[in-house]
Amino acid sequence: MQILIKDLTFETIVGILEEERHTPQKVILHVKLDYTYEAEKFIDYAKVSTFLEAEMNQMSYFLLEDALDDLSQKLKVSYPQIRKMKLKIFKPNILPNAMVGVSHSICYSKN
Repeated sequence: MQILIKDLTFETIVGILEEERHTPQKVILHVKLDYTYEAEKFIDYAKVSTFLEAEMNQMSYFLLEDALDDLSQKLKVSYPQIRKMKLKIFKPNILPNAMVGVSHSICYSKN
């Protein structure tokens, strides 16, 4: 089974510049989770969305890379049935002529 969350948009503190540490900015997440489906152990995409936003707000990451690394680890702990995930995070308002971001993909072995 695969869960897709596209354009999860919210404001949070993220970045290394002084202004970014004090002023929330818009971020956009795209999430793709491949997992082993079992009726009693399904992954609730609404809970995943809420979790990602809450973690981003709580942690106030300096780097997008750190955010994606940490979020992917926490998702795997919360949902061990995940077999593969791809996370993307964008800062749409950083450059005037482009939406920039970072992507992170992980494939877990089938133990």
